[in-house]
Amino acid sequence: MNRDMTFERLRPRVRAVPPITADLLVAAGVALFTASDAAVNDPEYRQADAFTWLLVAVSVLALVARRRRPVPVVVITGAACAGWALYGHIGELLNLPVIVALYTVAVLGDRRRTVWTGAVAAAVSGAVALRVGHDVANPQGLPVLELIWPLVPLLLGEAVRTRRELLREYEARAARAEEDREREAARRVHEERVRIARELHDIVAHTVTAMTVQAGVALDALDARPEISRKAMRQVRDSGREAVRELRATVTVLRERDDEPPAPVPGIEGLRELVDRFEGGDVELVMRREGEFDGLSPMVELAVHRIVQEALTNVVRHSGARRAAVSLVRHDDRLTVEIANDGAGGGAGELPEGRGGFGLIGMRERAAAAGGGVEYGPVPGGGFLVRAWLPAERPETGS
Repeated sequence: MNRDMTFERLRPRVRAVPPITADLLVAAGVALFTASDAAVNDPEYRQADAFTWLLVAVSVLALVARRRRPVPVVVITGAACAGWALYGHIGELLNLPVIVALYTVAVLGDRRRTVWTGAVAAAVSGAVALRVGHDVANPQGLPVLELIWPLVPLLLGEAVRTRRELLREYEARAARAEEDREREAARRVHEERVRIARELHDIVAHTVTAMTVQAGVALDALDARPEISRKAMRQVRDSGREAVRELRATVTVLRERDDEPPAPVPGIEGLRELVDRFEGGDVELVMRREGEFDGLSPMVELAVHRIVQEALTNVVRHSGARRAAVSLVRHDDRLTVEIANDGAGGGAGELPEGRGGFGLIGMRERAAAAGGGVEYGPVPGGGFLVRAWLPAERPETGS
C-alpha cells in the first residue's frame, strides 16, 4: 500500500523530466554497467583495448537518440554487441545497450515492427553465436539462449506499449463519458430553465391581464354600482393569491428541499375559475365541455390549462374581440381544445414571434411535451382560432 502510494506520487515527477534528460540518464546508467563489464574480462580472452572502448562509446552515445531513431539505434548497438563477441570479449552486460534499444523499438512502435525486429535480431544473434563458437558466445553451455534473449526486451516493450494503449483508451472513454454527462446535465438544466420560464410567463401574463380587466371593471363601477366594484376587486385579490400560489409551486423546484408536499397541478377543473377571472370586461366569454375528463395525465391537464390560459390572455390583450369561446371535447383517446374569438386583429398569432410570440412557443412546447400539437390562425368570416389536440389516455407505467 505504501509502495503504491509512493509510486503514484513519484509518477508525475518522472513524467515531468524532459525526454533528452531522461535519455541522458539512461545512457549514463547503461554506460556504467557496460563499461564495468568490458573492463573486467575473463583472463583467457581478449582484454579491453581502444577498439573495445570505441564500441562502448558508440553504443552509449547511440542510446541518446533512441526515441527519435529507434531502429537505427538497434542496428548500431546490435553491431557493437556483435563486434564484442567477434572480437573475443564475453560478458553478461555487454548486450545491455542493445537490450535497451530493442525495448525502445517495441514500446514506441507497433506490433508489425516488433515482429520484424525480433526475427532479424534473433537471426543475427544466432549467426554470431555460430560464428564465434560455443565457448565464446555462451560459456554457460546453452547456445539456444542466443536466439531467445533478443526477444525478451521486445516482449517486455510490447507488453508495456499495449498497456499504455489500453490506459489511453480507458482515459479517452472516461473523458467521452464525462463530456456526455456534462452535455446531458446541461440539456436537462436548459430544459428545466425553459419549463420554469414558460410557467412564469403563463402565470404572470395571465394574472396581470386578468387583474387589469377586473381593476377596470371595478373602476368603472365604483360610483354607480359599488357591489360590482367590490366583486371585481375580490376577483383581483383572488387572482393575486392564485398567482402567488402558482409562483411558489414553480419556484419550489429551484430549492433542494424534498420535505414539502408538491402543490396541486392546475388542470381542467380549474378552467371555470380561469374563465371567471376575465368576466366583467369587454370580452364576453363562454365555455363548453363535452365528454368525460377523468383519468387524464397531470401533464395533459396542465397543458390544457396553460394553453387556455395563454389563449385567453392573448384574446384580451391583442385581439380586440367582443366574444370568445372555449371548447373542450374528449372523443375516445383524443382531447381537442379550441379557443375562438371574433377579433379583427386575430390575436397573438399575428405577432412576430421574435417580439411577442413567447406564449405561442410555450403552447407548442407544452402540447408537444404531452404528445400532441397546436395550430392557430385566422378563420373564414373573421376571427381567430387556436386548436390543440392531446392524448386523452394516461400513459401506462412499468411495474
